[in-house]
Amino acid sequence: MPVNGKWNVTIKTPMGDQKALVELTQDGGALNGKMSGAMGSIGIENGKVEGDTLKWNAKVTSPMPLTLEFSGKQEGANLNGTVKFGAFGSGPFSGTPA
Repeated sequence: MPVNGKWNVTIKTPMGDQKALVELTQDGGALNGKMSGAMGSIGIENGKVEGDTLKWNAKVTSPMPLTLEFSGKQEGANLNGTVKFGAFGSGPFSGTPA
């Protein structure tokens, strides 16, 4: 099932919960979109769909330059997965339709 649309995403980070609006467009195995939140609006990079797994990266600059690496799945109406915070470990994320 394509994940096209807007998602209210909560990321559990070492600095507390971070919220973002993620807009995704799936075209076959390609995944495009953008994230908007406290860090501003940024495009997602290296987006792809492998089976039922979604993967994308987002380069943030606040509070420090960092590439977030998302990997998740659509489960029912929601998105769930993990985010790698570079050298700062990883944490879960969850998303609901916006």
